[in-house]
Amino acid sequence: MLTLATVMIPASASPVGIFFQQLEIGITLGAMYALVALGYTLVYGIIELINFAHGDIFMWSTVVTLAVIQAMGITASPGPVKLIGLLILLLAIGMLVSATLNYTIERFFYKPLRKAPRLAPLIAAIGASFILETIAQLWRGSSFVAFPSIFPSVGITFGSVRVNLLDVVIVIVAVVLMYGLERFIRLTRMGKAMRATAQDPEAAALMGVNINRTISMTFIIGGALAGAAGVLYNLYIAQVWFFTGFQLGLIAFTAAVLGGIGNIYGAVLGGFVIGLIEALTIQYVPGGFAWADAVVFAILVLILVFKPSGLLGQQIPNKV
Repeated sequence: MLTLATVMIPASASPVGIFFQQLEIGITLGAMYALVALGYTLVYGIIELINFAHGDIFMWSTVVTLAVIQAMGITASPGPVKLIGLLILLLAIGMLVSATLNYTIERFFYKPLRKAPRLAPLIAAIGASFILETIAQLWRGSSFVAFPSIFPSVGITFGSVRVNLLDVVIVIVAVVLMYGLERFIRLTRMGKAMRATAQDPEAAALMGVNINRTISMTFIIGGALAGAAGVLYNLYIAQVWFFTGFQLGLIAFTAAVLGGIGNIYGAVLGGFVIGLIEALTIQYVPGGFAWADAVVFAILVLILVFKPSGLLGQQIPNKV
């Protein structure tokens, strides 16, 4: 199965160069993992639901933006100015598609089950995941489809380490979105409502917080971040597949748990940690590609054994 970690920049002959090259790859992977992980941790932080459809929300961004590129007839880099406009357009479309899908799933699959036993919304999430995958498969087929290489293969070399321009753009876009989310949650009225709802929804409702609107906004924001990650994934991997969201979603959820579920800083940290673990495992462990996921989950288990709340702690109150 294709994952982000299959894209490897040729390593330098120098051991030090190899190490720093893998760090660069790991940071790029981690930026994309973190964006998807934020969607998991936001939703869980508000309603304590594991949104198993979130990986497929990400996948639909990749599928739709591929369709847009194909409809526009773009097969190569359109030039610096047009490339910037195209990147903004794809990000806007990907984020809009995923945000809309996530809102729709919340409205029709999760909202009617909020007071049902916890197993019910979990099963609904799995059902939504299968529905999204099946529709994408019927539309785009079961095979990998190439995404045009619209980004020029240029970069900067520091000694024996090469940093591609695309990698820099991916990290910058991801960090800007993460910072924007942090500012939104900390400074805006809706962000305060989200924090209040996560802490105590009943008390928040008594204080005038619209719980339904707050939950819907959480799904919209989480979906938008996954949509942005989908666009960056297309640029980096250059292949689209209807089943992409399953494994990447699982890894991103692992990142959220590793950092501390419900903790947005934890999701970011977990994403980067897992990206670095994957990159270094593939390089230094014999048969590393086959072992990458096993190593990631083994480290997750070890960390949770000694720190059950994750690296930065779980930000979910105990409710009795």
